[in-house]
Amino acid sequence: MAERLGALLRAGDLVLLTGGLGAGKTTFTQGLALGLRVRGPITSPTFVVSREHPSLVGGPPLVHVDAYRLQGAAELDDLDLDAELAEAVTVVEWGHGLAEALSEDYLELTLDRTGDGSGGSGDGPGGSGGSGEEPGDEPGDVPRIIVARGHGARWAAVWSQIAALA
Repeated sequence: MAERLGALLRAGDLVLLTGGLGAGKTTFTQGLALGLRVRGPITSPTFVVSREHPSLVGGPPLVHVDAYRLQGAAELDDLDLDAELAEAVTVVEWGHGLAEALSEDYLELTLDRTGDGSGGSGDGPGGSGGSGEEPGDEPGDVPRIIVARGHGARWAAVWSQIAALA
């Protein structure tokens, strides 16, 4: 699912990923990166906060942000993401409540590992999304539930394409 969504993304798109520890946010971003065809490896930017991955095919770069350690909107603003927003696809893990102000148009995906609405917690690799097991899931890995919310005209215009990914 993530790879197919990545193929739909374009420069200027903002994607917020929400979910508990182990919900699969970074793994979902890896799938988006495959669809965007950007240079990897895609790893969690928890300690560096932000990484840029250039396109391998002349498309937009992927800016991958982990807002987990940020203390608020001012620290997010210090990253100057708005300067690159129009030219890149920007994915912000843990962005709920912080990154919505970057754009009127954004896609928020909530990944739930447990199925109880808590967003998941625990150890282990994340899945690539969807409501069932995906190729590459580790043994014992649980399916993910993804709730997508599109905000703004961009996501209203492509909502039928996103709904078809499920």
